[in-house]
Amino acid sequence: MEAKDEEAHPLLVKQSKSPTTDQTTLIQKAVTQTFKSTAHLANLLPTGSVLAFQLLSPTLSNRGHCTDANKTMTSCLLTLCGLSCFVLSFSDSFRDDDGEVHYGLATFKGLWVIDGNRPLSPEKAAGYKMRFVDFVHAFMSILVFAAVALFDQNVVSCFYPIPSEDVEQVLSALPVAIGVVSSMMFVTFPTTRHGIGFPLSSH
Repeated sequence: MEAKDEEAHPLLVKQSKSPTTDQTTLIQKAVTQTFKSTAHLANLLPTGSVLAFQLLSPTLSNRGHCTDANKTMTSCLLTLCGLSCFVLSFSDSFRDDDGEVHYGLATFKGLWVIDGNRPLSPEKAAGYKMRFVDFVHAFMSILVFAAVALFDQNVVSCFYPIPSEDVEQVLSALPVAIGVVSSMMFVTFPTTRHGIGFPLSSH
């Protein structure tokens, strides 16, 4: 009789999840996915610029414990890496008749070859002219690099050793916002360039 009563009224009753808990879980998943997408955007930056930043940032920033000299050196590193991301967005590559890869910088007239003695013919060079989409990618590359830098705790601790609550919210939300906007822009304005630090061209 007691066993039947226990079956009819079990001691442990499964409680349904509240809507608030489900909503919180969804928000956490969305934020996590956005952070992953933002981190993956680093693949759209020149490999050399990102690698130089990741290697030099801990040393120049003294792992976040910055003096005035460390702040100056870290600022120079950020400026140089950001500038390289901008300039290298205008770089491109091509293969000559022997299959060797050559690099150059796009200009309004064509491609300025920087690592070879064989300039492109005017007809071929015209296909590498500087375009509006190049400026879009250059600008977005700077924003993506800024997001990567904001994810670096050494850099953040260097310039904001004791951030206020408002600053913490900005530092947390800004890289995510940059990641979302940059993702949309890179999809909306795709590029066919294979510049320095990017995958090689097949032609």
